[in-house]
Amino acid sequence: MTIQSVAIIGLGLLGGSIGLAASEHTPEITTFGYDADPAVRDAAHKRGLTSQVCESAEDAVRSADLVILCVPVGAMASAAKALAGALKPDAIISDVGSSKTSVLVDLAEALPGHTIIPAHPVAGTEQSGPEAGFASLFTNRWCILTPPDGADAAALEALKGFWTKLGARIEIMDAEHHDLVLAVTSHIPHLIAFTIVGTASDLEEVTRGEVIKYSAGGFRDFTRIAASDPVMWRDVFLNNKAAVLEMLGRFSEDLTALQRAIRSGDGETLEELFSRTRTIRRKIIEEGQDDDRPDFGREDHHL
Repeated sequence: MTIQSVAIIGLGLLGGSIGLAASEHTPEITTFGYDADPAVRDAAHKRGLTSQVCESAEDAVRSADLVILCVPVGAMASAAKALAGALKPDAIISDVGSSKTSVLVDLAEALPGHTIIPAHPVAGTEQSGPEAGFASLFTNRWCILTPPDGADAAALEALKGFWTKLGARIEIMDAEHHDLVLAVTSHIPHLIAFTIVGTASDLEEVTRGEVIKYSAGGFRDFTRIAASDPVMWRDVFLNNKAAVLEMLGRFSEDLTALQRAIRSGDGETLEELFSRTRTIRRKIIEEGQDDDRPDFGREDHHL
C-alpha cells in the first residue's frame, strides 16, 4: 500500500509539524489540512503547513490515503463522525493522541469498517497553535503505534513507513500497555508540574512574589511543562483515568516513603534513591532523548 495523500485534521503544534515534516521529507505526498478554527486555518495557509488548507474536514479527507486526527483525545469521536461520509473506503485512520485505549474505542465506534491504527508520536513542546510547529519535531523521537488485533498488515507497514520518513523511531505496543507506560513517563510528570506550580501560585502572597522572582532551574522547568495546552491535558487525564490513578497511587506510596526517610534522618535511603535516579537521567541522554549540555542547552543560562 502506498500513501500518496495525507489529510491532517487539527493544525496545531503536532498537526502543523507533520505537515512541515512531510513537505521536507516526503515532497511526493500531497497534504491536506483542516482546523475547526478559521483563524488557525488562515495562519496555517500563511505558513504553508500543508499543501492545501481546506474549508471543511470532508474536503480535506476526500482523496486521502491516510487521515491523521490531531485533536484533543476528548474530541476524537466527534472529529471522526464529522468526516465519516467523505472517507475513501481503504483510507488509514490514525491520530497523535497521548492516550490510546479510549481513542481506539472512539474511532472504531465512529468509523465502523475502516482501517484504524492509532499512533502517538512522543514529541512536543509546551507551545501550541499553528505557529508552534516545526519540521524536525519528530527527528529521533519515538512514534508508538497501537494497532488493534487483526489490523491490516499492509496498512500498518505503510503507516510505519510514513512516520519513519518523518524521522521517527517506531515502536509497536498494545494500547493498554501504552497508556500505563505513558502514565509514568508523561502524564504523572505533567500532573506533578501542574500541582507544584499551582501550589507556588497559592503561596505568592505569602512569599511576596519571591517564588517567581527567584525561580531556580527546577521550578522553572516545572513551569515550562505546566504551560502545556490545558484542553489537551484535561482530556488526557479524563481519558487515561485508570492508568493515571494506578500510577498516582504508586507515586503517593513512594512519596510517603521519602517523607519517612527525611523525617527520620535516613540519609542512606535518600542517597540511594538519588543515585538511582541520576543513572536513569544518564540513560535518557545516552538514548539521545535529551540534551546533556549545561542548563539543558539553553543559550542564556540566566533566564
